[in-house]
Amino acid sequence: MPTTIVIPDLTTARLRLRAFRAGDLDAFAAMRANPEVMRYLGTGKVRSREDSWATMEAAIGQWALRGYGLFALENPDGRFVGRVGVLHPLDWPEPELAYALDQPFWGQGLATEAVIAVRDWAFATIGFPRLASFIWPANAASIRLAIRVGAVREGTMMMRGGGAEHWVHYRPGSGPVA
Repeated sequence: MPTTIVIPDLTTARLRLRAFRAGDLDAFAAMRANPEVMRYLGTGKVRSREDSWATMEAAIGQWALRGYGLFALENPDGRFVGRVGVLHPLDWPEPELAYALDQPFWGQGLATEAVIAVRDWAFATIGFPRLASFIWPANAASIRLAIRVGAVREGTMMMRGGGAEHWVHYRPGSGPVA
């Protein structure tokens, strides 16, 4: 019997958060081939089209294995904007509220809008008491976003050979800022 994967659609004032689909590959691969977009993601290196496809496969597979994962973002015109969601690879210390937008969409508040939607959905639907965001110390824009949405810095840690700031998003009523 086949496995059924349920990936919800979420909407905000300016975005639709949905499952990745094959038609996202060109835009997603172009985003991940941009050195400015990739500067603070993963190893900081651009990714190939094949790696982008594998990332889309993994994003969908995580929904089947964990019941949560990454969403593709699109604007009202149906244009691919980026990705946001709860990323949880096997070697991650806890689920991460992760986000990345393509460069043409920077500076418009879309990342904040998407992060709030996923955070609120994850707390209400999955029941997480907290989510982390692992941010490179030089990524000032992501740090500002974490502060804007109420995350608390818990320190630094090593992840996959690099240093990251460990920011925590607490479920309302469960964290130190309750």
